[in-house]
Amino acid sequence: MSDETQQSAVGKLDASASTGQIGGDLKLYRLTPSAEPNDPRWDNAPGHGEILVRALSPADARIVAAQAEIDFLDIGAKPGDGTTTDFASAFRDDKLYHVVLESDDPGEGPRGVISRK
Repeated sequence: MSDETQQSAVGKLDASASTGQIGGDLKLYRLTPSAEPNDPRWDNAPGHGEILVRALSPADARIVAAQAEIDFLDIGAKPGDGTTTDFASAFRDDKLYHVVLESDDPGEGPRGVISRK
């Protein structure tokens, strides 16, 4: 299979994904792994290291990070019609990632992923 025809893996981050803008004041949040690397919970979802996002709240920061992951519905490798995997993101698991307010001043830009380490 050539590089042009390979599909993106589910669970990979697509930081360019548009998450839209909901009303409210955006802030910067950092999501950092809180589980040990050998924690069995990582077997169910890939770790992405630290993620910096512009979001409305800590809960919204988890949603923004999860929306940046490629879902089965985004590629041609669906497990079934209408089935999504966005609920299974590691970012939604408070045992795998914790959210810290980085700054009340998010700078200019839309709601979404800013960077990852």
